[in-house]
Formats: sequence, C-alpha cells, structure tokens
Amino acid sequence: MNKWLALSGLYIVQGLPHGFFGQAMPALMRNQGMDLTIIGLLSLLALPWALKFIWAPWLDRISLRQQEFRRSWILTMNYSAVAVLVVIASQPLDLWTGQAMAVFVGLLLMLNTLMATQDIATDAMAVENLPPEQRGIGNGIQVAGYRVGMILAGGALVSLYPLLGWQNSLLLLALLMLLGSLPLWWFKPQPHVVDRQPLWPLWLGFFRLKYAAFWLLFLLVYKFGDAFGTPMIRPMLSDAGVTLEQMGLILGTVGFLAGLLGALGGGWLVGKLGRQSALLGFLLLEALALLSYLGLQPAAGQAPDWLHIYLAVIVEHIAGGMATAALFTVMMDRCREHCAAADYALQSCVVIIAGMLAGALSGFSAKALGYDGHFMLSAILCVAAMSAVWALVQRGLLPSRKALV
Repeated sequence: MNKWLALSGLYIVQGLPHGFFGQAMPALMRNQGMDLTIIGLLSLLALPWALKFIWAPWLDRISLRQQEFRRSWILTMNYSAVAVLVVIASQPLDLWTGQAMAVFVGLLLMLNTLMATQDIATDAMAVENLPPEQRGIGNGIQVAGYRVGMILAGGALVSLYPLLGWQNSLLLLALLMLLGSLPLWWFKPQPHVVDRQPLWPLWLGFFRLKYAAFWLLFLLVYKFGDAFGTPMIRPMLSDAGVTLEQMGLILGTVGFLAGLLGALGGGWLVGKLGRQSALLGFLLLEALALLSYLGLQPAAGQAPDWLHIYLAVIVEHIAGGMATAALFTVMMDRCREHCAAADYALQSCVVIIAGMLAGALSGFSAKALGYDGHFMLSAILCVAAMSAVWALVQRGLLPSRKALV
C-alpha cells in the first residue's frame, strides 16, 4: 500500500505545476488578448523535459544521501520546486509578463528542470519496484495522479483564482506539492544496484536494442495527434464564450472524473487486453475524441452548447488517459533493469519532443484551418499513427497478455 500511495503522491506533484502554468496560463493569457500563435509557442518552455535524457544517466549513479538512492533525488527536487514557486508568488503577474518577462521565463525553465529531474527518479523507482504484471495498474496510477495534479491546478485552482488572486494561488500550489511528497517518507524502495560501466556507452546501448529505429518512430508518432489537437481546447472554449470560472468547473469536475476513469480503466485494460490491442484500440478512441470537438463554436449571438462541450470533454479525457497509460506501460517494458532512469528518460524525451513540436504547431494550425479543421487534422494524425503500432506487432516487440501471466 505504501508503494501505491508514494507513487500516487509523486505523480500528483508532477501534474500541479503543469496544470497551472501549462493549462491555466494559456486561458489567462487569452483573456488578456494574447495571440494564439504565442500561446502555442508556450509549449517550448517544457524544453527541460525534452532534454532530461542528458543528465538522466547520472541519476543511475549518484545518490544525494547514502542508502536513499531514488528518494534523495525526488525529495530534493520537490522541495526546490516549492522554493521556486514561492519566488514567483512574490511578484504580481503583470510584472512577470511585462518588465520581468525574461526572469519569469527563466524561473519557469528552472521549475521545469526540477520537475523533470524528479520525474526521472520517480519513473526509475517505479520500474524497479513494479513487476511486469503490475505495470498496467502502475501506469494507470501514474497518468491518473498526474491528471489529478493537472486538474487541481488547471481546473479547481483556476475556479478559485478570482477569489485567491495570483499570490495566494501559487502559495496554495506550493502547499499541495509539499503534501504530495509526504507518503514517500513511509515507503522504502528496493535497493538500486549501480552499474559501473562507462556512462555514455551504457546510455547508447538503448539504440542497439532490437528494432530500435521502429521503436523510436512509434514513440514519436503515438501521441502526436493528441498533443497537436489538445493545446487549442482551452482557447477554443474561451472563444466560444466560456468564462474562466465555467472552464474550471467543466475541466475540474467532469474532466477530473473522466480522466481518472480513463487512466485507471486504461491501465487495468492493458493487463486484460494485452499491450497490442490496448495501444491500437485506445489510439482509435483518441481520434474519435478529437472529432467530438467539431462544431463547438457557436454562431454569433448564440450561447455555448453546454451538452456538446461536456460530452466532448468527457470523451477526450477518457481517451487521453487510456492511451497514455498504455504507452507508459510498454515504455517500462523496454527499460533495461540496471539503467532504468536513463532508458525511461530517453523514451519519455522522444515523446515529449514530439509533443512540444505538435504543441508549437497547434496555434498555426488553428489559425490557418479554424478550430474544426484543426481537430479534424489531429484525428487523422491519430489514425495514421496506428501503422507504427502495427509495425511493432509485426516484429514481436509488444508482448501478449499471456506472456505476462
């Protein structure tokens, strides 16, 4: 039980900063009249998540405290991130987005670097402590926990933002991060065995695994369509006449429950259906979910179609949670035990780089094609990615359910 509580708390902590700065900030900036192109380019602030593979091998070698290999890294990163949030809370938003914009960007990059490093250690701890038959559930908890944090900060906290204001919202965010770190104090991870081979040959060994090129292609394209489509959901809702308070209610209540159901249900189904069927089925569901956003823009003078909005949010959150849980499960399967931090970080960086590129392009797509054209193109990209999954199936890289029981 301590294992599941610790992992849940840590993944919630990871989702909190992204929920506020990655999800809520675009809506806040859109309300200030910021261009869609600039909002899309905010995805580039996640650069440390795309580069974490560079320093990930060191987390397989170095401990900040004796006999607490993974835990020492995780707690140090969490507490440092809390300190950065307190610094950001010390100044008003108008100052950060005006005269001190460069400093603000630097602090956000620092925050992302700290959380990316925490993610390296947490994922490695999960790989080392979850046997293959528990990885579906474990990754369901990972995605669900991350979504809890993201929705708490990007949904519920946004709803409270008019009452709390900038400073109190960030201080509450910091408090939630401290609380999410507590369960780790009662969990003792399995000892990590350090491999003393030279770092870079060990890291590059991942590229010498069987069918490495096909695997990397799969990582690039599996979530590309979803990452391309979803950054424009909040701006679209804003343009449809949905207020910040209403947006927080929709995403913080309905989206929260649907995302949890999708992640936990998806993680459970990975074990029941097998890796192959889960990856293909969940990807098709993601394509249908993106199509559910078509026609949401009301005609001039008309109120938003609330039933349509709620249904689209439910379907998209369920599909996104299911597909991500399946993807993370097979990424764990691909890790070598002696360098789990480096292998998992490398794979997640490939996924993140693809997501950053997709997110950066999303504003250009929505501006050129309109929201309906943008989401239609996103769905097409999801369907096209099924060919990459099938290529792995043909080469025997995805274990069947029977191979894990």
